Amino acid sequence: MYILYFHQHFSTPDGSGGTRSYEMAKRLVAEGHKVTMVCGSYAQGQTGLTEPFHNAKRSGSYEGIDIIEFELGYSNYDSLLKRTWTFLLFAMRSIYIAITHPADIVFATTTPLTAALPGLAAKWVKRRKFIFEVRDLWPELPKAMGVITNPIVLGAMALLEKMAYKSADRLIGLSPGIVDGIAKHGIDRDRIALIPNGCDIELFSNPVQKWRPEGVGHDDFMAIFTGTHGKANGLSAVVNAANVLKQRKVENIKLVLVGDGKEKPDLIKQVQSRGLGDYIIFHDPVPKRQLVGLMQSADLGLQILANVPAFYYGTSPNKFFDYLAAGLPVLTNYPGWVADLVTENKCGIAVAPDDADAFADALLAMKRADMNVAKRNSLDLAQQRFLRNKLSKGFVKFIISL
Repeated sequence: MYILYFHQHFSTPDGSGGTRSYEMAKRLVAEGHKVTMVCGSYAQGQTGLTEPFHNAKRSGSYEGIDIIEFELGYSNYDSLLKRTWTFLLFAMRSIYIAITHPADIVFATTTPLTAALPGLAAKWVKRRKFIFEVRDLWPELPKAMGVITNPIVLGAMALLEKMAYKSADRLIGLSPGIVDGIAKHGIDRDRIALIPNGCDIELFSNPVQKWRPEGVGHDDFMAIFTGTHGKANGLSAVVNAANVLKQRKVENIKLVLVGDGKEKPDLIKQVQSRGLGDYIIFHDPVPKRQLVGLMQSADLGLQILANVPAFYYGTSPNKFFDYLAAGLPVLTNYPGWVADLVTENKCGIAVAPDDADAFADALLAMKRADMNVAKRNSLDLAQQRFLRNKLSKGFVKFIISL
């Protein structure tokens, strides 16, 4: 089969972004299918293409995946208006590809919601089969966060969401809440598959040189967060917990925040103004292949999000599954399906949102405890329920049986 795969934020492991689309496309190619990935340029991503852009586009092949990359840079630092414009430009250019390139199946994955537009065009104009993968519920999440408040914009997004769900031949949700959110629009659950993010155990178990950032000692208890420093991530919770540790005069705990994003400058100012430099270490984004050595040196993974109820069951965070793949215990600060997994499988601690004292207590408890059992439980959970190879087989079967 020939599959046109639209993902604006596509990245290989040479970038520091999520690699789900790369992993799934690679497995489709391994099964003998032709895949063309259509994407934009992402600040933390690497598409595998290095030649110059020509007429704002370049194309090539990476590990058997054909790639069309538009010169449409995107960064978490961009304003809402600029990001919206970038999303729309990508959708418009992708629509042309969707209706002019040969394809048996058109596959589109969010975010943003406008990723559905090329799939809808292929379905309505060319009568092609359309599969829509939903990574976040839009407009529910931006509405809940207060990012988008204009009722006309929210109404237009709700209409696009409904059209995408109704028009898609099949849908994929990355979490139980996302599947429920799709189904509540009257979509038959037989058309929806739950395929969460997966654990790349082979990558994170590779024997590599372990490393720690400057300022973190060999004997320090190191907890790491790896990902975007944006409003949704709620990383002020880490700063508040560090402040509690400082007040208690706790030593030898380092909270390492790896990544970048719009909130990072403010977070740095908070740390500096509150004198928390002995507790919080900032580090630039790290390519996923290089991240392995840091993960293997860490003691704990931090799964942090802002206290927004829509997140509780409506997200499938990449970093959480990377922590499991690396055999890291997890500390999470919001309820929901991730917290349930952590507590039920005894691979870490879930604390209540916005409770800096409970967060600090959990860090101290995990520092003092024998973490070997929790580490084994994390790896067992990764192997038993979220092994990428197993999930990708279900992914491929779901697509090609359409």
